[in-house]
Amino acid sequence: MKGSIGRVGRSVLFALDPERAHTLSIAALKSGFLPCPPVLPTPRLAVNVAGLDFPNPVGMAAGFDKNAEVPDALLRLGFGFAECGTVTPRPQAGNEKPRIFRLPEDEAVINRLGFNNEGLERVVARLRERGTRPGIVGINIGTNRDSDDRIAAYEEGVRAFAGLSSYLTVNISSPNTKGLRDLQHRKSLAELLDRVTEARDSEADRLGRRIPVFLKIAPDLPDEGFVDVAEEVARYRVDGLVVSNTTLSRAGLKGPARGEAGGLSGKPLFHRSTIALARMRKLVGPALPIIGVGGIDSAASAMEKIRAGADLVQLYTGMIYAGPGLPARIVTEMDSFAHSAGLSSIRQLRDTHVDRWAERPLGG
Repeated sequence: MKGSIGRVGRSVLFALDPERAHTLSIAALKSGFLPCPPVLPTPRLAVNVAGLDFPNPVGMAAGFDKNAEVPDALLRLGFGFAECGTVTPRPQAGNEKPRIFRLPEDEAVINRLGFNNEGLERVVARLRERGTRPGIVGINIGTNRDSDDRIAAYEEGVRAFAGLSSYLTVNISSPNTKGLRDLQHRKSLAELLDRVTEARDSEADRLGRRIPVFLKIAPDLPDEGFVDVAEEVARYRVDGLVVSNTTLSRAGLKGPARGEAGGLSGKPLFHRSTIALARMRKLVGPALPIIGVGGIDSAASAMEKIRAGADLVQLYTGMIYAGPGLPARIVTEMDSFAHSAGLSSIRQLRDTHVDRWAERPLGG
Protein backbone atom coordinates (compact mmCIF):
# COMPACT_ATOMS: atom_id res chain seq x y z
CA MET A 1 0.00 0.00 0.00
CA LYS A 2 2.79 2.39 0.96
CA GLY A 3 4.53 1.61 -2.32
CA SER A 4 1.33 2.39 -4.24
CA ILE A 5 1.01 5.74 -2.45
CA GLY A 6 4.64 6.51 -3.30
CA ARG A 7 4.10 5.69 -6.97
CA VAL A 8 0.97 7.86 -7.12
CA GLY A 9 2.81 10.72 -5.41
CA ARG A 10 5.66 10.46 -7.88
CA SER A 11 3.24 10.43 -10.84
CA VAL A 12 1.59 13.61 -9.56
CA LEU A 13 4.91 15.39 -9.01
CA PHE A 14 6.35 14.22 -12.33
CA ALA A 15 3.34 15.69 -14.11
CA LEU A 16 4.49 19.10 -12.89
CA ASP A 17 7.39 21.30 -13.88
CA PRO A 18 10.41 20.19 -11.77
CA GLU A 19 10.68 23.50 -9.91
CA ARG A 20 6.97 23.51 -9.12
CA ALA A 21 7.24 19.95 -7.86
CA HIS A 22 10.17 20.95 -5.65
CA THR A 23 8.20 23.87 -4.19
CA LEU A 24 5.34 21.50 -3.36
CA SER A 25 7.75 19.07 -1.71
CA ILE A 26 9.07 21.82 0.55
CA ALA A 27 5.50 22.87 1.37
CA ALA A 28 4.55 19.28 2.21
CA LEU A 29 7.49 18.99 4.61
CA LYS A 30 6.59 22.31 6.23
CA SER A 31 3.00 21.21 6.77
CA GLY A 32 3.91 17.81 8.15
CA PHE A 33 1.88 16.19 5.36
CA LEU A 34 4.58 13.67 4.48
CA PRO A 35 4.48 10.57 6.70
CA CYS A 36 7.66 10.10 8.71
CA PRO A 37 8.14 6.51 9.91
CA PRO A 38 10.16 6.49 13.13
CA VAL A 39 13.85 5.67 12.65
CA LEU A 40 15.30 4.62 15.97
CA PRO A 41 18.97 5.38 16.56
CA THR A 42 21.28 2.40 16.72
CA PRO A 43 24.89 2.28 17.91
CA ARG A 44 25.83 0.30 14.81
CA LEU A 45 25.18 3.34 12.61
CA ALA A 46 26.31 6.12 14.94
CA VAL A 47 29.51 7.84 13.81
CA ASN A 48 31.67 10.65 15.17
CA VAL A 49 33.07 12.79 12.37
CA ALA A 50 34.92 16.09 12.75
CA GLY A 51 33.93 16.18 16.42
CA LEU A 52 30.21 15.79 15.65
CA ASP A 53 28.06 12.85 16.73
CA PHE A 54 25.89 11.65 13.83
CA PRO A 55 23.05 9.23 14.66
CA ASN A 56 23.57 7.64 11.25
CA PRO A 57 25.83 8.42 8.27
CA VAL A 58 23.08 9.24 5.72
CA GLY A 59 22.52 12.94 5.02
CA MET A 60 20.46 15.15 2.75
CA ALA A 61 22.77 16.89 0.28
CA ALA A 62 22.76 20.61 -0.38
CA GLY A 63 20.40 21.79 -3.10
CA PHE A 64 17.09 20.54 -1.77
CA ASP A 65 16.59 22.89 1.18
CA LYS A 66 18.36 25.92 -0.24
CA ASN A 67 16.98 28.39 2.31
CA ALA A 68 16.98 26.27 5.48
CA GLU A 69 13.18 26.06 5.52
CA VAL A 70 12.79 22.40 6.52
CA PRO A 71 15.96 20.95 8.09
CA ASP A 72 14.13 19.43 11.05
CA ALA A 73 11.48 17.88 8.80
CA LEU A 74 14.28 16.27 6.79
CA LEU A 75 15.81 14.86 9.96
CA ARG A 76 12.43 13.34 10.81
CA LEU A 77 12.49 11.47 7.48
CA GLY A 78 15.40 9.47 8.84
CA PHE A 79 18.41 11.48 7.71
CA GLY A 80 21.27 11.58 10.18
CA PHE A 81 22.03 15.15 9.14
CA ALA A 82 20.83 17.78 6.68
CA GLU A 83 22.89 20.25 4.66
CA CYS A 84 21.08 23.43 3.59
CA GLY A 85 22.07 25.85 0.83
CA THR A 86 23.89 26.88 -1.23
CA VAL A 87 23.53 30.29 0.47
CA THR A 88 25.12 33.43 -0.99
CA PRO A 89 25.63 36.75 0.82
CA ARG A 90 22.93 38.53 -1.19
CA PRO A 91 19.66 37.09 -2.54
CA GLN A 92 20.08 35.67 -6.03
CA ALA A 93 17.48 34.66 -8.61
CA GLY A 94 19.74 32.19 -10.39
CA ASN A 95 19.75 31.34 -14.06
CA GLU A 96 16.83 31.65 -16.48
CA LYS A 97 14.11 29.01 -16.50
CA PRO A 98 13.70 26.25 -17.45
CA ARG A 99 16.78 25.11 -15.55
CA ILE A 100 15.95 21.65 -14.15
CA PHE A 101 15.52 18.65 -16.44
CA ARG A 102 14.50 15.15 -15.42
CA LEU A 103 15.97 12.13 -17.21
CA PRO A 104 13.70 9.30 -15.98
CA GLU A 105 15.30 6.79 -18.34
CA ASP A 106 18.59 7.37 -16.51
CA GLU A 107 17.19 8.13 -13.03
CA ALA A 108 19.08 11.41 -13.29
CA VAL A 109 18.61 15.16 -13.26
CA ILE A 110 20.42 17.98 -15.05
CA ASN A 111 20.25 21.37 -13.37
CA ARG A 112 21.65 24.79 -14.11
CA LEU A 113 20.01 26.64 -11.22
CA GLY A 114 22.89 28.99 -10.47
CA PHE A 115 22.77 29.34 -6.66
CA ASN A 116 19.18 30.64 -6.51
CA ASN A 117 18.50 31.47 -2.85
CA GLU A 118 17.04 34.09 -0.52
CA GLY A 119 20.40 35.29 0.77
CA LEU A 120 22.34 35.15 3.96
CA GLU A 121 20.13 37.37 6.15
CA ARG A 122 16.96 35.29 5.63
CA VAL A 123 18.75 32.03 6.33
CA VAL A 124 20.47 33.45 9.42
CA ALA A 125 17.04 34.52 10.72
CA ARG A 126 15.62 31.02 10.21
CA LEU A 127 18.55 29.38 12.00
CA ARG A 128 18.21 31.77 14.92
CA GLU A 129 14.53 30.90 15.12
CA ARG A 130 15.45 27.20 15.06
CA GLY A 131 17.58 27.85 18.12
CA THR A 132 19.05 24.88 19.95
CA ARG A 133 16.88 22.12 18.54
CA PRO A 134 18.77 18.81 18.36
CA GLY A 135 20.09 17.45 15.10
CA ILE A 136 23.07 18.13 12.85
CA VAL A 137 22.39 20.86 10.29
CA GLY A 138 25.15 22.07 7.99
CA ILE A 139 25.17 25.13 5.75
CA ASN A 140 26.62 25.13 2.25
CA ILE A 141 28.04 28.56 1.39
CA GLY A 142 28.75 30.16 -2.00
CA THR A 143 29.33 33.45 -3.76
CA ASN A 144 27.08 35.74 -5.76
CA ARG A 145 27.79 35.59 -9.45
CA ASP A 146 28.51 39.35 -9.62
CA SER A 147 30.67 39.48 -6.50
CA ASP A 148 33.74 41.72 -6.80
CA ASP A 149 35.63 39.52 -4.32
CA ARG A 150 34.41 35.95 -4.42
CA ILE A 151 36.64 34.78 -1.60
CA ALA A 152 35.29 37.55 0.63
CA ALA A 153 31.82 36.10 0.06
CA TYR A 154 32.94 32.81 1.60
CA GLU A 155 34.52 34.64 4.53
CA GLU A 156 31.21 36.41 5.07
CA GLY A 157 29.41 33.08 5.06
CA VAL A 158 31.77 31.63 7.66
CA ARG A 159 31.31 34.61 9.96
CA ALA A 160 27.51 34.57 9.57
CA PHE A 161 26.92 30.86 10.15
CA ALA A 162 29.75 29.76 12.47
CA GLY A 163 27.58 30.16 15.56
CA LEU A 164 24.36 28.87 14.01
CA SER A 165 25.19 25.66 12.13
CA SER A 166 26.84 22.34 12.94
CA TYR A 167 29.34 22.58 10.09
CA LEU A 168 29.98 24.56 6.91
CA THR A 169 30.65 23.41 3.36
CA VAL A 170 32.57 25.70 1.00
CA ASN A 171 31.07 25.09 -2.43
CA ILE A 172 33.47 25.97 -5.25
CA SER A 173 32.46 23.12 -7.53
CA SER A 174 29.07 23.97 -9.02
CA PRO A 175 29.28 24.14 -12.82
CA ASN A 176 26.42 26.64 -13.00
CA THR A 177 28.18 29.83 -11.88
CA LYS A 178 30.63 31.06 -14.49
CA GLY A 179 34.22 30.81 -13.33
CA LEU A 180 33.39 29.26 -9.95
CA ARG A 181 35.28 26.03 -10.58
CA ASP A 182 38.39 28.11 -11.29
CA LEU A 183 38.67 28.46 -7.50
CA GLN A 184 39.76 24.80 -7.53
CA HIS A 185 42.96 25.77 -9.35
CA ARG A 186 45.87 25.56 -6.95
CA LYS A 187 46.81 29.23 -6.60
CA SER A 188 43.20 30.36 -6.19
CA LEU A 189 42.44 27.43 -3.90
CA ALA A 190 45.35 28.31 -1.63
CA GLU A 191 44.15 31.90 -1.25
CA LEU A 192 40.58 30.75 -0.65
CA LEU A 193 41.52 28.22 2.02
CA ASP A 194 43.93 30.62 3.69
CA ARG A 195 41.23 33.25 4.13
CA VAL A 196 38.38 30.87 4.93
CA THR A 197 40.31 28.96 7.61
CA GLU A 198 41.50 32.24 9.10
CA ALA A 199 37.86 33.32 9.35
CA ARG A 200 36.98 29.92 10.87
CA ASP A 201 39.71 30.24 13.50
CA SER A 202 38.78 33.83 14.28
CA GLU A 203 35.19 32.78 14.88
CA ALA A 204 36.39 29.89 17.04
CA ASP A 205 38.18 32.37 19.31
CA ARG A 206 35.00 34.44 19.55
CA LEU A 207 32.58 31.55 20.09
CA GLY A 208 34.74 29.23 22.12
CA ARG A 209 34.25 26.38 19.66
CA ARG A 210 35.61 25.63 16.22
CA ILE A 211 33.08 24.89 13.53
CA PRO A 212 34.19 22.19 11.05
CA VAL A 213 34.69 23.48 7.50
CA PHE A 214 34.42 21.06 4.56
CA LEU A 215 35.42 21.72 0.94
CA LYS A 216 33.12 20.45 -1.83
CA ILE A 217 34.90 19.51 -5.04
CA ALA A 218 33.90 18.47 -8.55
CA PRO A 219 34.27 14.91 -9.88
CA ASP A 220 35.70 16.24 -13.13
CA LEU A 221 39.13 17.31 -11.85
CA PRO A 222 42.21 16.06 -13.71
CA ASP A 223 44.60 13.83 -11.77
CA GLU A 224 46.83 16.76 -10.85
CA GLY A 225 43.76 18.62 -9.62
CA PHE A 226 43.03 15.93 -7.04
CA VAL A 227 46.65 16.14 -5.88
CA ASP A 228 46.44 19.93 -5.59
CA VAL A 229 43.27 19.72 -3.51
CA ALA A 230 44.75 17.08 -1.19
CA GLU A 231 47.91 19.07 -0.56
CA GLU A 232 46.18 22.42 0.00
CA VAL A 233 43.54 20.89 2.27
CA ALA A 234 46.33 19.45 4.44
CA ARG A 235 48.27 22.71 4.39
CA TYR A 236 45.36 24.81 5.63
CA ARG A 237 43.87 22.24 8.03
CA VAL A 238 40.51 21.98 6.34
CA ASP A 239 38.27 19.73 8.42
CA GLY A 240 37.01 17.52 5.60
CA LEU A 241 35.95 17.07 1.99
CA VAL A 242 32.65 16.57 0.19
CA VAL A 243 33.18 14.40 -2.89
CA SER A 244 31.51 15.27 -5.15
CA ASN A 245 29.32 17.84 -6.83
CA THR A 246 27.51 17.26 -10.14
CA THR A 247 29.37 16.33 -13.31
CA LEU A 248 29.56 17.82 -16.80
CA SER A 249 29.99 14.33 -18.27
CA ARG A 250 27.12 12.91 -20.31
CA ALA A 251 28.59 9.44 -20.86
CA GLY A 252 26.01 6.71 -21.38
CA LEU A 253 22.90 8.85 -20.99
CA LYS A 254 19.74 7.87 -22.85
CA GLY A 255 17.26 10.60 -21.87
CA PRO A 256 16.26 13.22 -24.47
CA ALA A 257 17.32 16.02 -22.09
CA ARG A 258 20.93 14.79 -22.05
CA GLY A 259 22.03 17.69 -24.27
CA GLU A 260 20.94 20.36 -21.76
CA ALA A 261 23.69 22.42 -20.15
CA GLY A 262 24.27 22.08 -16.42
CA GLY A 263 25.40 19.61 -13.80
CA LEU A 264 24.29 15.97 -13.93
CA SER A 265 23.23 14.21 -10.74
CA GLY A 266 21.63 10.88 -9.97
CA LYS A 267 22.42 7.27 -10.79
CA PRO A 268 24.85 7.91 -13.69
CA LEU A 269 27.05 9.98 -11.34
CA PHE A 270 27.72 7.08 -8.99
CA HIS A 271 30.64 5.58 -10.92
CA ARG A 272 32.55 8.83 -11.51
CA SER A 273 31.93 10.29 -8.06
CA THR A 274 32.93 7.07 -6.29
CA ILE A 275 36.19 6.88 -8.22
CA ALA A 276 36.89 10.50 -7.28
CA LEU A 277 36.10 9.66 -3.66
CA ALA A 278 38.47 6.68 -3.56
CA ARG A 279 41.28 8.63 -5.24
CA MET A 280 40.91 11.45 -2.72
CA ARG A 281 40.90 8.97 0.16
CA LYS A 282 44.21 7.52 -1.00
CA LEU A 283 45.68 11.01 -1.39
CA VAL A 284 44.56 12.46 1.96
CA GLY A 285 45.07 9.34 4.07
CA PRO A 286 42.76 7.70 6.60
CA ALA A 287 42.25 10.57 9.07
CA LEU A 288 40.55 13.32 7.04
CA PRO A 289 36.73 13.06 7.05
CA ILE A 290 35.08 12.66 3.64
CA ILE A 291 31.40 12.89 2.77
CA GLY A 292 30.62 10.79 -0.30
CA VAL A 293 27.92 12.12 -2.63
CA GLY A 294 26.65 11.12 -6.05
CA GLY A 295 24.24 8.47 -7.29
CA ILE A 296 23.14 7.00 -3.96
CA ASP A 297 19.69 5.43 -4.25
CA SER A 298 19.84 2.39 -1.96
CA ALA A 299 21.51 0.95 1.11
CA ALA A 300 23.83 -1.00 -1.20
CA SER A 301 25.07 2.14 -2.99
CA ALA A 302 25.39 4.01 0.32
CA MET A 303 27.52 1.25 1.80
CA GLU A 304 29.63 1.04 -1.35
CA LYS A 305 30.50 4.73 -0.89
CA ILE A 306 31.65 3.89 2.63
CA ARG A 307 33.70 0.98 1.30
CA ALA A 308 35.28 3.41 -1.18
CA GLY A 309 36.40 5.74 1.60
CA ALA A 310 33.45 7.80 2.85
CA ASP A 311 32.77 8.47 6.52
CA LEU A 312 29.34 9.93 5.74
CA VAL A 313 27.16 9.93 2.62
CA GLN A 314 24.59 12.30 1.14
CA LEU A 315 21.80 11.94 -1.40
CA TYR A 316 19.20 14.09 -3.12
CA THR A 317 18.33 12.99 -6.66
CA GLY A 318 17.74 9.41 -5.52
CA MET A 319 14.86 10.66 -3.38
CA ILE A 320 13.27 12.35 -6.40
CA TYR A 321 12.85 8.93 -8.00
CA ALA A 322 12.39 6.74 -4.90
CA GLY A 323 10.28 9.08 -2.78
CA PRO A 324 10.55 10.49 0.76
CA GLY A 325 10.72 7.04 2.34
CA LEU A 326 14.18 6.46 0.87
CA PRO A 327 16.34 7.73 3.77
CA ALA A 328 14.47 5.65 6.36
CA ARG A 329 14.67 2.60 4.11
CA ILE A 330 18.42 3.03 3.58
CA VAL A 331 19.09 3.49 7.29
CA THR A 332 16.98 0.46 8.24
CA GLU A 333 18.61 -1.76 5.62
CA MET A 334 22.10 -0.58 6.55
CA ASP A 335 21.46 -1.46 10.18
CA SER A 336 20.07 -4.86 9.22
CA PHE A 337 23.16 -5.55 7.12
CA ALA A 338 25.51 -4.50 9.92
CA HIS A 339 23.64 -6.74 12.36
CA SER A 340 23.64 -9.78 10.07
CA ALA A 341 27.32 -9.26 9.19
CA GLY A 342 28.27 -9.08 12.85
CA LEU A 343 29.54 -5.50 12.60
CA SER A 344 29.62 -3.42 15.75
CA SER A 345 29.88 -0.28 13.59
CA ILE A 346 29.15 0.52 9.96
CA ARG A 347 32.55 2.25 9.96
CA GLN A 348 34.14 -1.20 9.76
CA LEU A 349 33.22 -1.15 6.05
CA ARG A 350 35.25 1.98 5.34
CA ASP A 351 38.10 1.67 2.82
CA THR A 352 37.54 -2.05 2.18
CA HIS A 353 37.04 -1.33 -1.56
CA VAL A 354 39.08 1.86 -1.83
CA ASP A 355 41.85 0.34 -3.98
CA ARG A 356 39.54 -1.26 -6.53
CA TRP A 357 37.62 2.02 -7.00
CA ALA A 358 40.73 4.21 -7.14
CA GLU A 359 42.17 2.10 -9.94
CA ARG A 360 39.14 2.38 -12.23
CA PRO A 361 39.15 4.83 -15.15
CA LEU A 362 36.84 7.81 -14.82
CA GLY A 363 35.41 7.22 -18.29
CA GLY A 364 33.65 9.82 -20.48
